[in-house]
Amino acid sequence: MEIRILILLIPSAITMGFAQNPKLRLDENYKSKIEVSLNQAIQHTSEAMLDENGMAKGDYHIITGEWKAYEAAWHTGQAIYGLLEAYQVTGNQKAHDEAIRAGKWWVGLQFPKGHNLEGYLNAKHGNKLGDLINTTTIADGTPGLFNLSDITKDKTYADVATNAGAWILDHLYIPEERLSYNIVDGKTGEIWKDRSPHEQHQNLPFNIKHVARPNAEGYLWKDMYVHTGEERYKDAFLEICDKLIDDQSKNGWWMDFEPNDPTTGKVHGRFNTWNAEALIEAYTLTKEQKYLDAALKTAKALAKVQDKTGVIWYSSYLNGNHDKRSPCGSAASFAGILWLQLYEFGITDFEENIKRALNFTLKNQFSKDHKDPNLAGAYYEIRQKAKKDGTFQLYYRDIATSFGMRFLSKVYQSAYK
Repeated sequence: MEIRILILLIPSAITMGFAQNPKLRLDENYKSKIEVSLNQAIQHTSEAMLDENGMAKGDYHIITGEWKAYEAAWHTGQAIYGLLEAYQVTGNQKAHDEAIRAGKWWVGLQFPKGHNLEGYLNAKHGNKLGDLINTTTIADGTPGLFNLSDITKDKTYADVATNAGAWILDHLYIPEERLSYNIVDGKTGEIWKDRSPHEQHQNLPFNIKHVARPNAEGYLWKDMYVHTGEERYKDAFLEICDKLIDDQSKNGWWMDFEPNDPTTGKVHGRFNTWNAEALIEAYTLTKEQKYLDAALKTAKALAKVQDKTGVIWYSSYLNGNHDKRSPCGSAASFAGILWLQLYEFGITDFEENIKRALNFTLKNQFSKDHKDPNLAGAYYEIRQKAKKDGTFQLYYRDIATSFGMRFLSKVYQSAYK
């Protein structure tokens, strides 16, 4: 733990020397609004989002009134992250306690000693992929586990995340490609190296990018380096960040990787922000300008697709269109987090974008007295889909609230601390 704290302090000192860490300029009346909003989101997370075992439930299907599990490992990890950020602002003990409860569920996914996937995580994807393990699902959720170890002084959470990340590096990483295979069969241990489960890859000539990804989401190997001091984790993290720079499209997106789709021009609301967030971490670690420049390209691209209301849609397109059936609160909040990180480096170009995302998040939170307790206090995000049989699906996705808590907490810290 001492190693982690020491390494965290060094980049902070460098950053302070590089920029003056400008405070976000907000009216004082936002202060109480954010506090009230975060406490309502904490209540929603504890009473509706997390199940009796501490797992984030995933997608709430509004028409049927049912929750359906979806990528539970990263949804739960992000819930932990959001709760801990909100705890720092509100001091609400419920946020702290619920994060621990969720953390205990998360570490319980680790394959035990003697298993052929020992150390890896049984992070079932759910939905169309069923019990297959999606490596991205693990990496996405890990920052909350490292934060939980920092706050509780219990190394278990960070150790389990580190074990999973080490397994990925040892078994799934392809050094010559600077990518990691993404799909593992949790029952057989098979690593999918020549076929993809994703519909958009079917009937296309095989491409390594169909089965392997940067998996920079959650900057797992960076956190492992900070936690353990092992240089190989730092080296691997910077390799994949260099790959991100090499593969970044001129427009700031990463069009070669799903869920972006170069054949239709579809751009996913969150995926690109994950990569940019990892690049920010690489910049903080090294102070190399190339990482900041690449993250800035994505920040500019996100600003172009943000609606005047502050929302970012689940899917936007290179031709300027958007799928307006699916306002994506988590995408708006996540973009706001990225813009805030750049703001604190002295890049204040996105101040109005941050404020738009803030107003969208606050204005569109479900009422704490909402008649449906599954939605009460949640931050807004709706997806609409039509199935081939004519059935329509309308659902809320729980990560809207996790990212919303992170974003509002960051705004509060920037403006009022």
